[in-house]
Amino acid sequence: MRIGLVGKPNVGKSTTFSALTESAVEIANYPFTTIDPNVGVTFLPAQSDCPCKDLRSKKESDGRLDPVTEDDPKMGSLCEPRTGACVGHVRRVPVTLVDVAGLVPGAHDGKGRGNQFLNDLAQCDALIQVVDASGATDLEGNPIGPGACNPIEEHTFLVEELAMWIHGILDSGWVRGVRRVQAEGERGLVTYIHGQLSGIGSTESKVMNALDSFKRDCSASESNPWDWDTTTRTILSHHLRRSVFPLCVAANKADEAEDGAWDALQVHVESEGGILLPTSADSELALRRAAKVGLIDYPIGSTDFSITDTGELNLSEPQKKGLEAIRQRLHRLGGTGLVPLVSKIVRERLDRIVAYPVQDETHWTDGDGRILPDALLVERGTVAKGLAYAVHSDLGDGFIRAVDARTGRVIGADHELADNAVVKIVAKT
Repeated sequence: MRIGLVGKPNVGKSTTFSALTESAVEIANYPFTTIDPNVGVTFLPAQSDCPCKDLRSKKESDGRLDPVTEDDPKMGSLCEPRTGACVGHVRRVPVTLVDVAGLVPGAHDGKGRGNQFLNDLAQCDALIQVVDASGATDLEGNPIGPGACNPIEEHTFLVEELAMWIHGILDSGWVRGVRRVQAEGERGLVTYIHGQLSGIGSTESKVMNALDSFKRDCSASESNPWDWDTTTRTILSHHLRRSVFPLCVAANKADEAEDGAWDALQVHVESEGGILLPTSADSELALRRAAKVGLIDYPIGSTDFSITDTGELNLSEPQKKGLEAIRQRLHRLGGTGLVPLVSKIVRERLDRIVAYPVQDETHWTDGDGRILPDALLVERGTVAKGLAYAVHSDLGDGFIRAVDARTGRVIGADHELADNAVVKIVAKT
């Protein structure tokens, strides 16, 4: 699963990417700091307690394990993640992020990085538009001072670029599409649009949803598709954009913005079914860097932090004052907003659950004896065979059966998995 970070230059996309992935990328105060897309992994806390909590409880009740002690650095967690971590039975699961180079007005006509920018988004399951909530940069990404640019204008121009990009893809074969409609009716229209947009994540259901809303919104849609003019096809492209590329918005630099600066944008985004949260990428990055070297204790996504004994010894007074200023921002915004935003996208917009594949259904281990080594985000409704394919295509191709490791019950290929399922896959080798 991939989530793209998009927006005009110089709004904090690279800072957001660096904070969430804890990766070193170039961050600077000028447009097009990012030329090629950066790809990294962020780790989100799972919504439910890690299954290792149930495993510990069972082992303790059987007398095979002593109760957790106060000095346990993992706070009782037993699992051994190959990626991410688990402390206090809070499992952190991986999500791929793509930081795409800044977009400027006219990209669909080749300005800036043009269609290369748009093509970089093609394999993303969802997009986060990072917006400068303080309005301190113009639409080209040039710093001009707080309040000089309306965040709604910034959001609208990206929406327009994406819609016009889709419009261009549709128009490149519109005559062929019309012929298909004349031969097959509305089914032909769905097939044509899906075929044109399949490379950017379209599905038939997304196309049909977009056509339904287009028909409700545009009276011209009642005429035959071969009579639709450019304006009508542009309206259709906007509906397709909303369906194929639903935008979630990070109102970044919210700590520098005036009160109410993003209120109108939030109403607009939510009216289209989107999500907006105020964020402070600079604060998140500073806190993660301080936590990484042991100066503070900052639980990922928390609304507060504490200075450690190491921090008390090594931080200067100006540094402590800087951290206190960040603390005040956290209290004012309710956190930095980044982890909650990605979590809402994964759980609500993409409707993902967590599944734990294992090789040993009794001890919940892999072939090397590691407890619950993998936590995979899969679509709600995923069946046992689908999980096998998510692990490896060979497992899916050779699927025989699966075992619910919690109950020991054999389950079939079409058994729908629940959130937090622990599953053994049995397959031909």
